[in-house]
Amino acid sequence: MHSAGPCIAPFLCTLKVVWRKASSVTFLIILRNGSCSFSGSDSSGDGVAMSSTCVAEVNIERNHWYRIVHELLQKADIEINGSRPWDIQVKHPDFFKRVLQKGSLGLGESYMDGWWECERLDMFFHRALKHKLDEQLPHHVQDIVRIALARLVNLQSKKRAWQVGKAHYDLGNDLFTLMLDPYMQYSCGYWKDATTLEAAQEAKLDMICRKLQLKPGMTLLDIGCGWGGLAAYAARNYGVSVQGVTISAEQQKLAQQRCEGLDVTILLQDYRDLNQQFDRIVSVGMFEHVGPKNYPTYFATVNRNLKPDGIFLLHTIGALKTDMHVDPWIGKYIFPNGCLPSLRHIADVSEPHFIMEDWHNFGADYDTTLMAWHERFQRAWPDLAGRYEERFRRMFSYYLNACAGAFRAREIQLWQVVFSRGVEGGLRVAR
Repeated sequence: MHSAGPCIAPFLCTLKVVWRKASSVTFLIILRNGSCSFSGSDSSGDGVAMSSTCVAEVNIERNHWYRIVHELLQKADIEINGSRPWDIQVKHPDFFKRVLQKGSLGLGESYMDGWWECERLDMFFHRALKHKLDEQLPHHVQDIVRIALARLVNLQSKKRAWQVGKAHYDLGNDLFTLMLDPYMQYSCGYWKDATTLEAAQEAKLDMICRKLQLKPGMTLLDIGCGWGGLAAYAARNYGVSVQGVTISAEQQKLAQQRCEGLDVTILLQDYRDLNQQFDRIVSVGMFEHVGPKNYPTYFATVNRNLKPDGIFLLHTIGALKTDMHVDPWIGKYIFPNGCLPSLRHIADVSEPHFIMEDWHNFGADYDTTLMAWHERFQRAWPDLAGRYEERFRRMFSYYLNACAGAFRAREIQLWQVVFSRGVEGGLRVAR
């Protein structure tokens, strides 16, 4: 593996700053081959063009922030301003300090602000996470102290994640209708034999129904039913009566429209208020938002609402380690108050109620699903640009690619777990 990034020998780097009239401010900094150019554009307050040039000398050897980031990225063979798809192109001189000061949050927010670019964000995150850059510390003690002090200062200006993160759930149905498949599945598809997003999502839906061993006339509870895709599929193809619950009024409205004419009821209700017996219970992509403190209540609720001979299927993203860690950027902008469960979490809280019949991990398929979403999101952007700002486009693209890279690096998993109270003779679980 060749060395990442340019060789930083002692030299003076000249920053040439040129200001010209434009509608917005942009920056470009190139640290390569012993030279550095820095350009920008802006507009004057009265709209009159202005132009001036200034030259400043900065010793790059003394730019501790650049050096630390450079050393860390080298471990994953990622170059600063390199030419490969996974290399990053830095456009703002304060990028390095911001990333080291704010960590994941600084990396994501600086991308949203246009401070850096990367042709293939998914490949960048795959490399960074595979080499566990998020867990590594700089070699020098003084660097560790410098970063710690910077983060300590920043702690005073933090805002609660839910204040911004709520925006993810307030998005209109137009975005998801254009980005998702016809079944409106905002969860991992099953790509075993599929070559398209629609086929992968249909395969996932059918596999869930087969794992639940649905039969005509059965009752099915869908906890966190989303836009009703699974409810409609199960009712139409397996002849079951479905009750879905969601806490999103916008999702309920669209789900009711999509399930019209089928034996499906969509309730705007908290799952904890349910008190009705069902033959089967399913929960897809909802457990990630429950939180460890509520896991016992969640499984107690499922236990209360499942018939004695019933089957429960849990479909969830999973974490490698048992802790309360939530990525700061994801927590602030995408999924507020979310926390990924671990193997231990699920085993501990399910033990008082159920027998674990099957555990299926197909997390690699989420990588493929996310990249398919990203492709559709990019194609749909011209139709969405009138409603959403450019910063939102960068945020959503960053989110999809970062998650794809995390699944590719096997840092996070996708599990389907089947529970019962003990089926006589055992369960032959579908794949």
